[in-house]
Amino acid sequence: MIHFVLHDARDTVAVVVVEGVKAGMPLQGWIMDEDKSMTVTARQDIPIGHKVALCDMAAGDTVLKYGIDIGKVVAPIQAGEHAHVHNIKTKRW
Repeated sequence: MIHFVLHDARDTVAVVVVEGVKAGMPLQGWIMDEDKSMTVTARQDIPIGHKVALCDMAAGDTVLKYGIDIGKVVAPIQAGEHAHVHNIKTKRW
């Protein structure tokens, strides 16, 4: 079962595509551009449509989604954690 998808293997976050992701669950992901899979363990509950971190990131790091810069980390994020507005902000302001 696929739990998350990402477009580019360089992405640091991916979109959860199923309901019911709970902390401790092993998650299976699909890298669309390469038709490959990857895994990460959820560290937190993550709602459908929200992002899961694929690697550890420190404050100030750039977040990649769709192979492009979507913002910066404002609070440390560990692989498998919920990546959202509480720890990622746009670089526009």
